[in-house]
Amino acid sequence: MRSTQVGNVLIEWLGHAGFILKGQGRVVYIDPYVLPDDSGYGDEADIILLTHEHFDHCDPASIREVRGSTTTTLIPEKMSLQFKGDARRIAEGDLLTGDLAIKGVNIEVVPAYNLNKPNHPRGEGVGYIVELDGVRIYHAGDTDLIPEMKDLKADVVLLPISALYTMGEEEAADAAVLIGPKVAIPMHYGCVEGTESDPQRFKELVNEKDPRIEVIILRDK
Repeated sequence: MRSTQVGNVLIEWLGHAGFILKGQGRVVYIDPYVLPDDSGYGDEADIILLTHEHFDHCDPASIREVRGSTTTTLIPEKMSLQFKGDARRIAEGDLLTGDLAIKGVNIEVVPAYNLNKPNHPRGEGVGYIVELDGVRIYHAGDTDLIPEMKDLKADVVLLPISALYTMGEEEAADAAVLIGPKVAIPMHYGCVEGTESDPQRFKELVNEKDPRIEVIILRDK
C-alpha cells in the first residue's frame, strides 16, 4: 500500500484500481481488491464505491473485509451482486450532493466506458467524483478517454493506464490534460494479467503536455 496527502485528504492505493480516501472524518473505499501478498486493509469503511462488476473491481471477499454494519455501499444499477444492509443502486448522472450527500460526503456518479473495445459497454459501469475536505477526487473506473471528461472538475484524478482494457499511457495523459487537475495518479497496472503498463511513461507524457500537473506514482510496477 502506498499513500499521498492532498490537502487534508489521505489517498492510499491498495493496488490495481483499489483506493482508500480518508478525510472529513470519513473512510471511503473505491473498488477494494485484496492482492495475494496483502495483509489486510485496516479501517472499516464508512462508504464503499464500486465501479463495475468485473472480479478485479468487485471482489466479494475484499468487500467483506472492509464492510461493516453501518457501511453505505454504492452499486451500479446493472450489477447482479446482491447486498444486505445499506446498499444503494446508482447510475451515471446521479448527484449525491448537498441534502443527498452520503454521510456528509458529496459524490457525483460519472460515465465510464470503452469507445473501441468490447470490455466495458456504456451503462455497465461508472466513475466517481468524491469531495472530501474541499478536495475533489475523480476515480475514472475502467474507461477510455471519453467526451464527458471535458466537463469534469477535479483536483486529483485516478486514471487507468493498462491499454488492453482501458486507456493506455498516452490516452490517459491526454485525459489528465483535458481535465486539468492539480495531481494525477496512474492506476490499473501491474497487478492483473493484461495490465502491464509503464507509469513512468505516463508521467513523462503528462509533464510534456502540461507541466503544471503533478504526477504521483504510488508504485512503479
